Amino acid sequence: METARIFLEESIKSFRGLKSNAEKAIEQISDAEMHWSYNEDSNSIAIIIKHMAGNMISRWTDFLTTDGEKPDRNRDSEFEDDFQSRQQIMDYWNRGWKVFLNTLNSLKEEDLLKTIYIRKEPHTVIRALQRQLAHYGYHCGQIVYVAKQVKGKDFKTLSIARGESSKYITEVPKSGI
Repeated sequence: METARIFLEESIKSFRGLKSNAEKAIEQISDAEMHWSYNEDSNSIAIIIKHMAGNMISRWTDFLTTDGEKPDRNRDSEFEDDFQSRQQIMDYWNRGWKVFLNTLNSLKEEDLLKTIYIRKEPHTVIRALQRQLAHYGYHCGQIVYVAKQVKGKDFKTLSIARGESSKYITEVPKSGI
């Protein structure tokens, strides 16, 4: 079961990393820029946050005992920007992450092979975690991308800056074999 414990720990680290990167991008934009979208068919950061939080609340509330697509979730409304303030946006973001991370932190090693349902489709808990890692990674990447579009050359990179990669090249220690 050591592998299962490590898998859970590494999953939590990965999700926290996604959240952190998205928040570092969000910090760089103004309140008004939270609502910017490339065109009417594109999502603003506010909309992406609303969708992600709505998904987290639905998927991770009573995760092991009820279908992840809750009857009271109105997914279509997640793509309507009715936020009145940055605080309201971030409160909803934090609410979604709290539900999600609390559930994730409550999982036990023996839960990983249990079957849960998302839209009546069976998933192992491992599969559900992988599904959500891909989904949240996709949307956190969108948040960063939109922030970069809004800020242009003023965006502070969240990774290694262009032209700086050589500073991070290190020798791999020889194994002695």
